[in-house]
Amino acid sequence: MDYIADLHLHSKYSRAVSRDMVLPIMALWAKKKGLNILSTGDWTHPLWFREIKQQLKEEGRGLFKLKTEEKNTNPLLFLLSVEIASIYSQGGRTHRIHNLVFSPSFETSDKINKELIKRGANLNSDGRPMLGLSSIQLLELIKSVDEEALLIPCHIWTPWFSLYGSNSGFDSIEEAFGKYADDIYAVETGLSSDPFMNWQIKELETRSIVSFSDAHSPMKMGREATVFVPKNDLPAGGSNKKITYKDIVSAIKKEKGAKYRIGYTLEFYPEEGKYHYNGHRNCQIVQTPKETKEKGSICPACHRPLTVGVMHRVEELAKSSDWFGNETVKSNSNGVKWILDSNGKHPPFVKLVQLIQIIAESQSLAVTNVKVMETYNRLCDKFGSELEVLLKVPVEALEKEAGERLSEGIAKVRKGDIVILPGFDGQYGIVKIWEDKKVSEKQINLVSQLGIDF
Repeated sequence: MDYIADLHLHSKYSRAVSRDMVLPIMALWAKKKGLNILSTGDWTHPLWFREIKQQLKEEGRGLFKLKTEEKNTNPLLFLLSVEIASIYSQGGRTHRIHNLVFSPSFETSDKINKELIKRGANLNSDGRPMLGLSSIQLLELIKSVDEEALLIPCHIWTPWFSLYGSNSGFDSIEEAFGKYADDIYAVETGLSSDPFMNWQIKELETRSIVSFSDAHSPMKMGREATVFVPKNDLPAGGSNKKITYKDIVSAIKKEKGAKYRIGYTLEFYPEEGKYHYNGHRNCQIVQTPKETKEKGSICPACHRPLTVGVMHRVEELAKSSDWFGNETVKSNSNGVKWILDSNGKHPPFVKLVQLIQIIAESQSLAVTNVKVMETYNRLCDKFGSELEVLLKVPVEALEKEAGERLSEGIAKVRKGDIVILPGFDGQYGIVKIWEDKKVSEKQINLVSQLGIDF
């Protein structure tokens, strides 16, 4: 069996997170979405950790299920993971780095929490705690507690809070993690980059590229995910064995004896991410990397430095300058466009738009509209899940159930036949599946610079 995993989430105890981010509601939405494994999120927070322990029971080594699913033979699984923010000085600069930590057990999580408290961490303040520990010190602490715990740098290109961030990051994993660089087996793409962009970085050639949603509400879960599939060389019947925490970590580490591997990832369109291009949100100034190179990185409106986005930063660190637009693409029988690594070093990926967004645009309504949600629930119930609808259900069946316009929208998303006005400086990009005569002249000018014709 394949396992679709979203292993970076937040609970109601994190800032700016929905009160619905509790385990039972997360589980309901996971079924709608088609997810098999979720992060618990936020296990450093004492109140949330108590809820996790009260509501979950171990189902195989290192993975958990809701106690209410005691008799379910194929339950939703949970993995203990938490995002930790480190703010510290290194090399004469202030760095703000976010890292994702996987734990194999309640006991390990409890020990890590106690060590963090010893070092002055206030774990009650937020589900995503902020520490004065460096990334090196954090990884050293985790390894001292349990070698099976895993650290993965989060959303590695975000300008303000990430490994390669333009405003607070580093230029390499070795610079950030020193002697522990070899213990960084994977990085998380984040919403503003996709795997193809990350393939351009030399030091990521041998590391896994994983994608998770970093969702703050149930509806956003699964907008990015990583799919673990049984390895082809498993003995007969091996694929029926339930996945374990060790299987997931072994797949990420690409260990020789791993029973699973990363089969593919599901991606947000990076242009839709909040930090794809350079710009100033308050001044409504947005620039492509090419424009910034020509005009400089000072905002023409307020004369302060622009927030340098992900695309620009990738170009700075890329091993070559002729990669943009050179993706290897293959479409399957359902019309889904897959992006492949021509060098065979990384698994393929597909870029998607959330089903609820497609429905909302097809009906010219807001995503929160009752009619939009009714259509969403009906399609998920009819065809099994959101991911089934987006990736596998024949267009003819979708048209019969949901009408021509919505089925056309899903087909356009599968082909990548959409327009996105790129996000910048904390402002999400705008997805347009159908031509919109109301798009502003400024937006049309921006899109025309990208070589897209309305």
